[in-house]
Amino acid sequence: MRPRLVLSTLTALAAAVSLAGCGSSSSGGSAAAANPYQLIEPGTLHVGTLSDAPPNVYLKDGKFTGFDNDLFTAVAAKAGLKVQFASTDFSALLSQVANHKFDVGSSSITITEARKKTVDFSNGYDFGYFGLDVPTGSPVSSFDQLAGKRVVVVQGTVQDDYATKNSLNPVRVPDYNSALNQLKSGTADAWISPAEIGEQSAKDSGGKVALAQKRLSPAPTAFAVAHDRAKLLDALNKGLDEVIKDGTWTRLQEQYYPGRPVPADFKPGSGSVEFPPVTGASPAASSTAN
Repeated sequence: MRPRLVLSTLTALAAAVSLAGCGSSSSGGSAAAANPYQLIEPGTLHVGTLSDAPPNVYLKDGKFTGFDNDLFTAVAAKAGLKVQFASTDFSALLSQVANHKFDVGSSSITITEARKKTVDFSNGYDFGYFGLDVPTGSPVSSFDQLAGKRVVVVQGTVQDDYATKNSLNPVRVPDYNSALNQLKSGTADAWISPAEIGEQSAKDSGGKVALAQKRLSPAPTAFAVAHDRAKLLDALNKGLDEVIKDGTWTRLQEQYYPGRPVPADFKPGSGSVEFPPVTGASPAASSTAN
C-alpha cells in the first residue's frame, strides 16, 4: 500500500473513533439528564417498606399506606416523582437500599450512628417512643422488670439494640406479627415494640395483650437512601420541607396520631420551616420507631 493511501486510511479511522466518542458522551449526558437522581426506573421511586406495622407503614385494601408512606408520597410529588412501594423484612431493608434494590427505605427508621455506615438519611420527620407489650395480667409493668424475662424484638430495630445493650438476650423475630403471636401464645413474657404499633396491636388483640409502658426513643426517624445518591437526598430534604410548610405533615400527624403532642424541642425537616400546629394533642404521647 502506498504511503499516501496509508495516511489517508489512518486519518479516516481516527475521525471515526473521534465521532464515536462524541456520540457516546452525548448519549451519556442525555441519560443523566433523563434520570438525574440515578433511580432504578427514571421518574419512579422504588421504595422498600413494611406491610404489618400500622399506623405507620401497612397495607390497606391492597395499597401501601400509613403515616410514613403517605408522607413520603407527598414528598416525592414535590420532586415530580411517582412512587412504587414493595414489602420487605426490616432486618434486610437498609442493605437493600445500599445495594440499590430500592431507591429509598420508608419504615419509621430511627437515625443511628451504626446505620449511617450503611445508608444516608434524610432530615428527620418524626419522633419515636418504645412500647412495652405484655400478656394481659402480666406482673411486668415497666422496662426495669425485664431482666431474666423472655423478651421478643423485631430483628435489626432500635428495640433490638436496646434489648442487646441492656443484656436482655432477646428473642429475635422477622416481623411484628411474629412478635405479637409470641405474646398471644405465651412463649414470650414481653415485646419491646415501637409504641404506636404496640398500642394498636394491644387494641386489636381481643384483650390478650396490653401496652404496659412507653419510653422516648433518643433519635428521630428518617428516610434512607444509598451513600452515592446525594442529588436524591437533596431532593427529598427539599420536598420534606415543602410538605411541612404547606401543612401536609401536620394533617398526617392529626390523621394517624390523633391527640399526640409534638415535643417542644422537635423540629421536623431542616428545622427552619414553620408548620401549622398539631391540634387535639393530649399530655401523653407515643410513636413508632424501628
